[in-house]
Amino acid sequence: MMEDRKKKILVIIPAYNEAENIVHVVSHMMETAPQYDYLVVNDGSTDNTLELCKREKFHYLDLPINMGIGGAVQAGYIYAYKNDYDIAVQMDGDGQHDIAYLDQLLQPLFKKEADVVIGSRFLEKEGFQSSASRRMGINILSLLIRLTTGKRIMDVTSGYRAVNRMFIDIYSKDYPTDYPEPEAIVEAIMHLGVVKEVPVQMRAREGGISSITFKKSIYYMIKVTLAILVCRLSYGVRRGKRTQE
Repeated sequence: MMEDRKKKILVIIPAYNEAENIVHVVSHMMETAPQYDYLVVNDGSTDNTLELCKREKFHYLDLPINMGIGGAVQAGYIYAYKNDYDIAVQMDGDGQHDIAYLDQLLQPLFKKEADVVIGSRFLEKEGFQSSASRRMGINILSLLIRLTTGKRIMDVTSGYRAVNRMFIDIYSKDYPTDYPEPEAIVEAIMHLGVVKEVPVQMRAREGGISSITFKKSIYYMIKVTLAILVCRLSYGVRRGKRTQE
């Protein structure tokens, strides 16, 4: 495993108005996993998230406007690509993702068993499981991904995931925008990547308010469903053209 320890690993932490959480999240990571690099991507926050990052001397990237979660994560992937990282990890800035599971998330990449690894709260069904309505939505999206790709992914909205160098490259060039997690899974499968889930426990957000309201949840389901279908069809068309050529 000595070779694995030499791999450059970056933890990308997107943050939008996470002043109540970001200091604890980053400080806890620095204390418990100092062997990994990290980058806070401040996504045009209107609270004092940026000021806290400056005060604590965190490693951060400041986006001048709010790009949304997809834009913030892609900015992290661009940084990882340009700085030659071998593995990139996504971890939310709201305290829901436990750094204690990071090594577990990385193992399939070290063993070359996967290209994309998703931390799933539903494999062992322990820890915070989200609300019943959100779980229903997740199950619908999981079924849709299975129908369109043949791959069963249980926790399709998990933002706790790790990817290898190949997908750092892919995602730095093309990453979904609004609510990107399910669509990014389809994109990975369409690129013939091996996607694997590992069990993790998550927590309820430690502070602040989720940006996903009931109305946004309805929009989320419609938008993501259409995005998955379009993504699947577009890659099917591309493959068809390559075959004809």
